[in-house]
Amino acid sequence: MQNHETIADISTARLACARAAMLCEAEAVQSAANRLDDNLLKAVDLILNQSGKVVVTGLGKSGFVARKIAATLCSTGTPAVFLHPTEALHGDLGVYALGDPTILISKSGTTAELVRLVPMLRQFDSPLIGILGNITGRLASQMDAVLDGSVRCEADPCNLLPTSSAVVAMALGDALASALMQARNFNAADFARYHAGGQLGRNLLLTVQDAMHPIDAVACVSAGDTVKQVVLAMTSYPLGAACVVRMDGALEGLITDGDLRRALQTHDDIRTLPAGEIMTPSPISILPQARLKEALQLMEDRASQISVLPIVDAQGRCLGLIRIHDIYKPTGLAVG
Repeated sequence: MQNHETIADISTARLACARAAMLCEAEAVQSAANRLDDNLLKAVDLILNQSGKVVVTGLGKSGFVARKIAATLCSTGTPAVFLHPTEALHGDLGVYALGDPTILISKSGTTAELVRLVPMLRQFDSPLIGILGNITGRLASQMDAVLDGSVRCEADPCNLLPTSSAVVAMALGDALASALMQARNFNAADFARYHAGGQLGRNLLLTVQDAMHPIDAVACVSAGDTVKQVVLAMTSYPLGAACVVRMDGALEGLITDGDLRRALQTHDDIRTLPAGEIMTPSPISILPQARLKEALQLMEDRASQISVLPIVDAQGRCLGLIRIHDIYKPTGLAVG
């Protein structure tokens, strides 16, 4: 019994340590957000006033944060590159065009490699933006704008690892990127252009028509057809559903695999039942010109999720079917 209690105590202590780390980081980010001031606005203007790219640099863990910030800027409409501060002094300064702004990231605010880099950057007329954990250090006095990344303590038990400080630096980069997005009126369509190869871009760029199964490749039945006929149609076109369509092409209902299973729970023999008795009448549907994102929201943002959507035109005529699998499945279409 004592052994079980010991194991439980150890587990409790470890969970408490993990939670404390996350809460420490959350508090550090909240404090940094409260400290944001005109320096953030100045940093935005320094970047907007230049037509070139932003260069982001840092050493060690700050270097990894710098890479992430550069990637975030690129994906949100601000061209950016990462520059290793040591390699910069050995030829990589060639990445600069006159006037390119630089974001320098340092927890100590005295990183020697960055201090040595500053005079070289001035030769390129580079506006300097610091994300610094020490705003009284040597680097701060040489910056054109300083974002205060100081933290009360690090989140690890020894107060040594760049945990809270790294998270705050990254959050300040995100804050700067967000402010730039707002200044540029950057919207979802812009985002999609920069993410054409990913699911986010696919959902924002492609329409339902790009991924749907057309009506001639979908099981279609009438309300008077028997369930046996429905099953045969769904076997010929195995998309998990059959559209119940009137003579004029209007969508009347939808029958899914789930509807068939539920019918079997209440009837010993469903073969002769009319389709209209087991269908979902007036099902949720979508227009072909809607974005895949809208289709996904219709399927998932509801108490009872669905996996198929009929597609109709403005007059309610059935045009086909789209499954959630079709939204996530690559179509091979070039987007962007």
